[in-house]
Amino acid sequence: MERPLILVTNDDGITAPGIRNLVNFMNEIGEVIVVAPDSPQSGKGHAITINSTLSYEEVNLDGPQTDFSCSGTPVDCVKMALDKILTRRPDIVVSGINHGANSSINVIYSGTMSAAVEAGVEGIPAIGFSLLDFSWEADFTQAKEYIQNIVKRTLENPMPKGIVLNVNIPKLSAEEIKGVKVCKQAHAKWEESFDERVNPHGKKYYWLTGYFNNMDESEDADETALANGYISIVPVKFDLTAYEYMKTLEDVMAFDSVKEAK
Repeated sequence: MERPLILVTNDDGITAPGIRNLVNFMNEIGEVIVVAPDSPQSGKGHAITINSTLSYEEVNLDGPQTDFSCSGTPVDCVKMALDKILTRRPDIVVSGINHGANSSINVIYSGTMSAAVEAGVEGIPAIGFSLLDFSWEADFTQAKEYIQNIVKRTLENPMPKGIVLNVNIPKLSAEEIKGVKVCKQAHAKWEESFDERVNPHGKKYYWLTGYFNNMDESEDADETALANGYISIVPVKFDLTAYEYMKTLEDVMAFDSVKEAK
């Protein structure tokens, strides 16, 4: 039986420890092709390159997989892989492992998750993995079994087209992780401020600071699961339509009715 073709990407850059660990985990499951940014692209969201050129090159790193370094964003990497690099459609796209959380509102800003969402746009099963540890020396191996099982089960049980998974892993040892919980995205946001500074030439510049404000303590929220020692899995879709408000909006925007009343 043909081994599944797995496309691996990320937003921390092709040499980041997170993606190198993910590649090693995926090599045990299928044929792996890596197409990842040549430099860090964190916080780029679903950005694509439209006003400058893109390029990619094959690089020799580690393992039996084939690695391509791309000059673009995570979404560019997925697009480039599908159009120019892969000789057949991948069975699944896995993105990460991100250095730091992509739970709750972070999914909006995340290049890791945007790469997965782009695969979902193309109807390809996809998963974004993130570890709640920003350290370059973070231990990704404690979640290896969970990550592999999540990928295998997704391959064996295809999701509806357009749905991808956002998986976040707490900063715990393998023994401390309590299991996996399917969750909703927590209602939380960043409370930002810009620290004003002055450079040696007397010009003002600003440094983004702030804190994370979690306003959701519900049991089924991803932040709650992570705080309690569980790996959170949130099904995500790219359709942002607020269906529950459509009928009300039709009434509010009923211009024809206004005309008739006159």
